[in-house]
Amino acid sequence: MLKLEDDEVLVIEGIHCLNDKLTNEIPKEQKFKIYISALTVLNIDYYNRISTTDTRLIRRIVRDNQFRGYDARHTIRMWYSVNRGEEAYIYPFQEEADVMFNSSLIYELGVLKDYAIPLLKEIKNTEPEYAEATRLIRLLTYFESIPQDNISKISLIREFIGGSLLAY
Repeated sequence: MLKLEDDEVLVIEGIHCLNDKLTNEIPKEQKFKIYISALTVLNIDYYNRISTTDTRLIRRIVRDNQFRGYDARHTIRMWYSVNRGEEAYIYPFQEEADVMFNSSLIYELGVLKDYAIPLLKEIKNTEPEYAEATRLIRLLTYFESIPQDNISKISLIREFIGGSLLAY
């Protein structure tokens, strides 16, 4: 059992945090909900666009490899399950957030490109994830590479590529 003092704040992070069932004993007026997600769709031209789902998948491929040791094939294979969890536990509650924070960075795919493409190229053409890997590689070719040395040590993109001054 956790009891907060009057001057303390409880921060809960994760897939279920917007759902009031998790914190049903805390009065609504004492909650401040923040929804953080990549929300910007990038238009390449009048006919081609990069969805927020694609950006999030590329982020996940890089982060899973950098911090969890997973290959791109594993992340792509699990992506359906991730989306199913979001549809069940995030999207129904996101509009109840007091604030929505768009974590998209206009330059992020240029940074993630050099991490993601080598991982995606490891997927063999005999594996079911190959078509998705090929599609993502093609998408990333629209972007110029941005070396990580040009990225601030406190940039949000560091959550995915590492090298942050911030401790997680």
